[in-house]
Amino acid sequence: MARTFHEFVSATRYDELPEAVQRMARRCLLDLIGTAAAGTQTDLSRIINTHAARFFGPGAGERAARILFDGRSASTVGAALAGGMTIDSFDSHDGHVLTKGHAGCAILPGLAALAETGDGPMGGAEFLTSLVIGYEVAVRAGIAQHRICCDYHTSGAWNALGVAAVAARAFKLDAARLREAVGIAEYHGPRSQMMRCIDFPTMVKDGSGWGAMAGLSAAHLAADGFTGAPALVIEDDRVVDLWSDLGERWRIMELYFKPYPVCRWAQPAIEAALSIRRAHDVRHETIDEIEIETFHNAVRLDDRMPQTTEIAQYNLPFPVAVAVVHGELPPSAIVGAGLRDPLVLSLSNRIRLIEAADIEARFPAERYARARFRLKDGRVLESETLPARGDAERPLSDDEILAKFHANADDFCGAERAKAIVGAVAGLSDQASVRQFLDLIAPAPVARTFRRSAA
Repeated sequence: MARTFHEFVSATRYDELPEAVQRMARRCLLDLIGTAAAGTQTDLSRIINTHAARFFGPGAGERAARILFDGRSASTVGAALAGGMTIDSFDSHDGHVLTKGHAGCAILPGLAALAETGDGPMGGAEFLTSLVIGYEVAVRAGIAQHRICCDYHTSGAWNALGVAAVAARAFKLDAARLREAVGIAEYHGPRSQMMRCIDFPTMVKDGSGWGAMAGLSAAHLAADGFTGAPALVIEDDRVVDLWSDLGERWRIMELYFKPYPVCRWAQPAIEAALSIRRAHDVRHETIDEIEIETFHNAVRLDDRMPQTTEIAQYNLPFPVAVAVVHGELPPSAIVGAGLRDPLVLSLSNRIRLIEAADIEARFPAERYARARFRLKDGRVLESETLPARGDAERPLSDDEILAKFHANADDFCGAERAKAIVGAVAGLSDQASVRQFLDLIAPAPVARTFRRSAA
């Protein structure tokens, strides 16, 4: 039976979650941790972690929370800010098509900060249950915001409510104060315009770090008696249906997982290009031009010579060129020397993006692309119209999620530590305390560069 909002947030237990939801929570957790580990190599992560440690230290009498994969400490809101932006910095985290964004990148760092600073130990089952609750609230808030707001806001505008709900559960807020918490989170969540960052990619990214910070702050404020405006994404008559099935429909099961560390909108084009390369054993030096037909927002990702990780991620020609030249898109391709690969840059300049009406009509619920290779010998090779891998309808296998985690984490955590994280996530629901798990994901990485995969 469906529950009220407060009942769902405050009273849901791990053993009430369907087994598939429990499994999905572990998949999400492992994927987010791997993305966070990889994100520590970025300039964005380095800057925001130092900023959080410097300017968001714990107040008098407050317990400190460790910043993910950094080792330094900050206040809970500071650790949430830094962790959210570190995960967001690598653009390899899960998402939901109808939100056009990401929930977990805010929820995990907010939850980890709460687990470190609570009055008593948080058990592993409670940690996973809170993670699920955060996803369920955030995803519904994101879908609702797209329904009732005219602008396309960054994920922080709505994943803040998921973090606020998780914190309200930890603080045992009553229904009235939970309402204030999500109202404050919606009001103070970053209403930044997403397409500005798409058109001009910089470190501001998807607002998720600020969403995590706003959500935790909102719950702290509500606990102290601060009041907020009612959250329209929950209470507006136009979105009532989205909240009527809490505890019955599990939105976490609708997530996608990214095979590659770039914007989801570019990934159908990568799949289409790779399908031609593999089917015809095409070498990049034989290609005269590549045409990509896809939806409008993906066509806007048109920067052929990215100077930064952020531009390489909000990009379509560059990652397609990487995939065609090397046969894969490894994490090393979007950082450091990978951005200056002459073979990739040469091919990137010969990729043309075309908006296709039939594909645009399917967006955002479905994202497709097709590729066309014009070879120097005059042949033309075409792909089928393909989606990205990893959608809920075409999920990555557990083995693929695991391989992606190791590709993202091993070079930074060390193989033994990465293996220990995998084991800790798998057995987390049986742990009376998450302290040992947090001890694996809080200290700084041991290495600083990815190994370049062979072409």
